[in-house]
Amino acid sequence: MASVQISGIEKHFGGTHVIRGVDIDIDDGEFCVLVGPSGCGKSTLLRMIAGLEEADEGRISIGTRVVNEVPPKDRDIAMVFQNYALYPHMSVRENMSFALSLARQPKREIEQRVARAAEILGLGPYLERFPRQLSGGQRQRVAMGRAIVRNPQVFLFDEPLSNLDAKLRVQMRTEIRELHQRLKTTSVYVTHDQTEAMTMADKIVVMRGGVVEQAGAPLELYDRPVNTFVATFIGSPAMNLLPGVFRSLGGGQVVLEGGASLPLPAGSRAEEGQNVLYGMRPEHCSVGGTGLPVEVAVVEPTGADTQLYCRFHGQDVTATVRDRSDCRPGDRIVLAPDPARAHLFDAASGQRLAA
Repeated sequence: MASVQISGIEKHFGGTHVIRGVDIDIDDGEFCVLVGPSGCGKSTLLRMIAGLEEADEGRISIGTRVVNEVPPKDRDIAMVFQNYALYPHMSVRENMSFALSLARQPKREIEQRVARAAEILGLGPYLERFPRQLSGGQRQRVAMGRAIVRNPQVFLFDEPLSNLDAKLRVQMRTEIRELHQRLKTTSVYVTHDQTEAMTMADKIVVMRGGVVEQAGAPLELYDRPVNTFVATFIGSPAMNLLPGVFRSLGGGQVVLEGGASLPLPAGSRAEEGQNVLYGMRPEHCSVGGTGLPVEVAVVEPTGADTQLYCRFHGQDVTATVRDRSDCRPGDRIVLAPDPARAHLFDAASGQRLAA
């Protein structure tokens, strides 16, 4: 195992500036998830750690060794790809042992490593099958097994679950997390799915446009997003952002369009008359009391809770009600945010306004 340090990394593809001065520290044994929208640079950054792309500037270190000039095969990493990248003419056993055979490892050592990986991943009954005889989830396990047998310092995962159906994705998320807890190998995982990031990561790195917007523990990003991009990217459904003006009367309030006002979120501050965005997560507002008068547009019961899609002065507002709701489209209700869990952002910069 080893830590990974990424310092001042820059990358251009022609005239396109893809990675812009990225700095990330990943601790030994940590599971770090790079997350962001398509085109943000997360997969390019992963490929640079692997040595499949060269950095134009900056330094990448694995453990105590700078690896910028080290070939991929000598970086002591193992990569799991989105499309599995299995050899179709080889059995599961041969796919898993191929890299060790190339490295001329002793036959007994290879057999022991393959047997151990197969036991961990439940692949014992499938070792003599070919990839075409396996399901998508089984193929992904083989790809992970091929990585495990190499006993690398770092695992790299490039959107490994995106080709799986929703139910299998949830199952594989759990399996990968359990695998990491068992092996404790430093892992870097790329996804565009924020739910994967929240449920799997020790550390999340949110990227946009080739820069790191925020890095930290999942609940740190959820509870204290540094800007509106992170606030709306982390959490599902996305945080509601309501434009308003800060007024200092009565201990502080945000006056919204139409005259409605909401109490100042705890731990926030703003200047008198400042244009702000009031952030409230759908799960942190309740129906009834004093708050935001809205009209219900769509009601989506999911069993465990109910999603209410509402409108306030032409703006969409979402609420998650934990109990069954008797609301109907067209109803006029009041959504009351929890000031202790609400957020305030500067309307111009999108930055969090913290006291």
